[in-house]
Amino acid sequence: MDKNVSSGGPSAAPIATADVPTATAAAPIPAAAAARPHGAGPGAGGAGRAGPRAGLLLATILVGQFMALLDVFIVNVGAPTIRADLHTSGAGLQLVIAGYTISYAVLLITGARLGDLLGHRRLFLAGLALFTLSSLACGLAQNTGELIGFRFAQGAGSALMVPQVLSLLQLNFTGEARTRAMGVYSAVVASGAALGQVVGGVLVSADLFGSGWRPVFLVNVPIGVALLVVAPRVLPADARTAPERRRGLDLPGLVALAAAVTFFTVPLVLGQEEGWPLWGWICLALSVVFFGLFMAIEARIARRGGAPLVSGRVLRAPGMGRSVAVIMLTMAINAGFLFAVALHLQSGLGFSALRTGLTFAACAVTFGGIGLTWRRLPAGWRPWLATTGLLISAVSLGGLGLALRGGGTGGGWLYVTLLGLGLGLGTAFSPTFTLALAKVAPQDAADASGLLATVTQLGQLIGVATIGTLFLNRLALPGAHPSVHAFAVTSVALVAVSAAGAVIAALHGGRRASATGGGTKIASSEQDAARRQAGAQDDAVARDNAVARYDTSSSSAG
Repeated sequence: MDKNVSSGGPSAAPIATADVPTATAAAPIPAAAAARPHGAGPGAGGAGRAGPRAGLLLATILVGQFMALLDVFIVNVGAPTIRADLHTSGAGLQLVIAGYTISYAVLLITGARLGDLLGHRRLFLAGLALFTLSSLACGLAQNTGELIGFRFAQGAGSALMVPQVLSLLQLNFTGEARTRAMGVYSAVVASGAALGQVVGGVLVSADLFGSGWRPVFLVNVPIGVALLVVAPRVLPADARTAPERRRGLDLPGLVALAAAVTFFTVPLVLGQEEGWPLWGWICLALSVVFFGLFMAIEARIARRGGAPLVSGRVLRAPGMGRSVAVIMLTMAINAGFLFAVALHLQSGLGFSALRTGLTFAACAVTFGGIGLTWRRLPAGWRPWLATTGLLISAVSLGGLGLALRGGGTGGGWLYVTLLGLGLGLGTAFSPTFTLALAKVAPQDAADASGLLATVTQLGQLIGVATIGTLFLNRLALPGAHPSVHAFAVTSVALVAVSAAGAVIAALHGGRRASATGGGTKIASSEQDAARRQAGAQDDAVARDNAVARYDTSSSSAG
């Protein structure tokens, strides 16, 4: 894993991006001013950057972040229209949604390392250009194959651009200026999911010039072009990185991970429509082989003192296995729910795209709100937040299934259950991500952040591939109301996954509580860890020494 992930100052907690609803949101946290000596560069002098130019710099990079995050959610609302217009199969629609996530998840950490090697400004501009061109190509796509390919390219552009956002924040703002910048960053990421649903609904429902779903992608083009004009004028030139601080890209690990994810995803998406042929089972078996090969490569690189994409030491950290499982399950539930419900509301119940987007916003708002407020809860509750959140999710998903049974629209209960679902998923995700980072050694914060950011994306991918396949499989069965039956079965599956996640979280939560002797000791331990990290951040010399050893790294929301 990269070592570019660390917090940017006492007020910029190392989990600033964890408190948001998505993987773009969960961007890895960059190392502070790795290439600059203490006291040099734009952020030097405790006050940080100030004035209109600093505001324009912040606006530029955060609009890029927001645009990438928006694209994760905006497409969900347009999915039924895409399917009808391009005559897209269920598998093709899944790949339109998941293609972005596949390339983003696989390339996320590598994008951050390229930023350290080649310059954060340069990589931000390169990623922005690729994302903008890919968005134009998506909007002009004439068939499903073209759209899928361009979605992969979009994800690659985001993987180059998004990791640079926090790096540029850390490099160009210090002190109170950084605190304010991180506050704006958190607000942008937390609002991206809700706005994505609404904006997607507005654009599709408007059907501008008969364009249907295409503005969902084309809206990025004028914004991207404007940023490409402004960014070179406001982003400071990249500082030269010392050779001893440069870390390799781990290309063998990248290739093995990409192969494993591809061999896992493709048969799950295409298998049902193809009748689960032999090649699908062979691919699934190969995915296991390549995941094993990936871990072997990472272990070998670590033994040789290199920079693996995934650090074994982080995986062995207390509670990390539980955190990975909870985050992956939570994101799988979230993505699978969004995919199935978007299709059911529009294709099955006749909701407009705008109404669907506004309906989803209820869930997204509570998800983001929990991410910003859960720290106000008593410290003794923290080991049980993930369990509680997943139980609330299970109850809410069960209630949602009942509210929509028989082809009904649910009335007020639809929104009540969606608010509950956002509350549950947010309570499971945000504290788990945050507390997992708080429990690793300060020098491993980079690796842990990158690992959890990647797991967030992979969880969403698995949700679309599995829950989405289940819904589409049932949708294809004969019957008077196939969408109603498909959603009923899917809601039961989502409840089961949520309940299983709650059991996993409860087992580990109980061990953690007993090991620490209760909430008081947990709070004390976390405060001690926070003080140690804050001390390391305040001590510029210690920070620079740590960065010299752990320089590179792999985040929203979108």
